[in-house]
Amino acid sequence: MKAGIVGLPNVGKSTLFNALTSSKAAQSANYPFCTIEPNEGIVSVPDDRLRRISVHIVPKKLVPTALKLVDIAGIVKGASEGLGLGNKFLSHIREVDAILQVVRCFEDPDVVHVAGAVNPVSDIETIEIELMLADIQTLDNALPRAERTAKGGDKEAKQRVDVIRKCLDHLATDEPLRKLTLDESDAKAISSYGLMTAKPVLYVANVDESDLEGEGPLVQQVREFAAKTGASVVPVCAKLEAEIAELDEADRAEMLASSGLQQPALATLTREAYRVLGLHSYFTAGEKEVRAWTIPIAATAPQAAGVIHTDFEKGFIRAEVYTLNDLETYRSEKEIRQAGRLRVEGKNYVMQDGDICHFLFSN
Repeated sequence: MKAGIVGLPNVGKSTLFNALTSSKAAQSANYPFCTIEPNEGIVSVPDDRLRRISVHIVPKKLVPTALKLVDIAGIVKGASEGLGLGNKFLSHIREVDAILQVVRCFEDPDVVHVAGAVNPVSDIETIEIELMLADIQTLDNALPRAERTAKGGDKEAKQRVDVIRKCLDHLATDEPLRKLTLDESDAKAISSYGLMTAKPVLYVANVDESDLEGEGPLVQQVREFAAKTGASVVPVCAKLEAEIAELDEADRAEMLASSGLQQPALATLTREAYRVLGLHSYFTAGEKEVRAWTIPIAATAPQAAGVIHTDFEKGFIRAEVYTLNDLETYRSEKEIRQAGRLRVEGKNYVMQDGDICHFLFSN
């Protein structure tokens, strides 16, 4: 699973990407399309539960889970028709699982806005329109092929034709596909098309240092827009976060304190991106390591075990599960077991966020 960072040129996408991935590369020049090929990076997902577990089960190391990010070049009006190398950039968005749209919410005469003025809602709508137009093109191109196959009696093709038409009708109302409810079977029928407006979105309001909490009028416009679609907004000062990411631990803490921040805003952003992707974590804990593992929400115990090793899923017998609250109450696995708080779960168990597990399996 990976998230793509998108937005108009010069809104701070690459600065944010460098901060998230702690890149110390030189800042890109201040002009559109400075990012040509998408940069990919891995960012750890901050989770204080790792530290809390390690208080009682002391490991040699802590291993957080991680998120893959893709920095995609700026999209401009007309991208769906190929402007600004649009088709190439749009193809990169088709390959990600969620979209982090960076929206400029700061004024700076030294940073050129591609549209000539800072208007966050207009920026969002520009991107949304281009993605909808591109999705319409994709579906228009796919429909004749699906119709030809359906004439031969192929049931899957018939279903695909119906879903394509349903999607085109919805897009004709100027609404993105993420607002169209499809059942699992219908969604699977068109999953290969990589429809961009069907992907979940998180809006990243790039603010200046005078509005770190995102309380200014520009961010409020983004919040109001997002509320209509059920999306979330995270305010981030990409410039400040990039500076913080360059510092060592001691200087970082000092700069956070001087800025009135308890933690980098990137921590909040990363956790929210993780949630938007439909992911959560479970933990394994021992003397060697305390590790967070990434699983889709609603994953079963065998599926979770398979993340560690495919043999664990194939030979799954049962899972021994307890919670962090149990650990903090009883202070050791031995005491949890003696108190009858260690649960034994089978193949149908749906994993809960924060479960601490041991898996038993046969070879």
